[in-house]
Amino acid sequence: MSQDQIFTNAHLVLDEHVMLGTLVVGGGRIRAIDSRRSHLPAAMDCGRDWLIPGLIDLHTDNLERQCQPRTGVRWPAGSAYIAHDAQCVAAGITTVLDALCVGDIGYEPGRIETLRQGVAMAAALAPSGLLKAEHALHLRCELAAPDMQALLAEVAGAGGIQLISVMDHTPGFGQYADLERFRALRRKDPMADAEVDALIETLQGRRARFRAANRAHALDFAARRGIAVASHDDATEAEIVENHADGIAIAEFPVTRDAAAAARARGMGIIAGAPNLVRGFSHYGNIAVASLLAAGLIDALASDYVPASLLEAALPATLATADVPARIALVARHPARLAGLADRGRLAPGLRADLVRVHRHDALPPIIRAVWREGCRVG
Repeated sequence: MSQDQIFTNAHLVLDEHVMLGTLVVGGGRIRAIDSRRSHLPAAMDCGRDWLIPGLIDLHTDNLERQCQPRTGVRWPAGSAYIAHDAQCVAAGITTVLDALCVGDIGYEPGRIETLRQGVAMAAALAPSGLLKAEHALHLRCELAAPDMQALLAEVAGAGGIQLISVMDHTPGFGQYADLERFRALRRKDPMADAEVDALIETLQGRRARFRAANRAHALDFAARRGIAVASHDDATEAEIVENHADGIAIAEFPVTRDAAAAARARGMGIIAGAPNLVRGFSHYGNIAVASLLAAGLIDALASDYVPASLLEAALPATLATADVPARIALVARHPARLAGLADRGRLAPGLRADLVRVHRHDALPPIIRAVWREGCRVG
């Protein structure tokens, strides 16, 4: 029988408060939590560092960044996936939903190859025991894409599909509601103004043709498999009303306060981007996450495109101790609830021993000293 692991003299971040004490792990689970200090020789003295649950990332595009580190460059799939896994754990993330795009609306064709490679590598590596974090899939269904249904059928047999989101990146809607901003982005490709205008017309035509059927197909796909569904980049109350009526329970990355407030009024979970909170603003000019957080309009944070942003957003240097449990809940307990992962996300007896030891020092971002997944050190 393996010996219990004892973590003592640690600030334990519990559901409602922080307690200086001891946490005991056995068989990959948390066995006990105590306010007293352990003096057993085998106990690990954490030096008053913080012990928090392993972070749960519901949406990260980081695998795409590893597969395509520069425009026109593809990295070998296995190397990209292993690097992605290591970066997630280095950021304190022990459960990660790899966000992969299902469908191309015309200007990011490389994402389809990443989808296929990502699903293949997850299937190959998950049973190997070589990955540090536990990986699942977040399939991002592009509603205006002609190939969405065919691609969804292609990956339907993949295991570990934990979340599906329905998204619409058509210029003039959602994240790209501001057409002038969209034009400015495309000019950087570079594209001439006439080419951009032609692209907008083409993409809006595809939306009119494919959105309704693709949306119905994606929702049916998720319902038949019992998979949670999120909307994406909601901008208006009308969009939230449609989503809620269709049984969508999560609003991911609402781009306006009106959309977030409408989601809250209907009891939907709300996911926001951690990079926006760390930087203080949206890189697309949408609403600042800090204002949504102050209004109580966020349930969970996701790393989006920077894994390290998750803990930095949750645990800024200026955060008072009394506020730490609520902020850590945004990156652990609440994401677990939204994804239906009842066995993790909290420091509580009986739950998985996914743990992160964090040091807080002056004005620096939180420093991760060590990471454990199911009691095994992985970082």
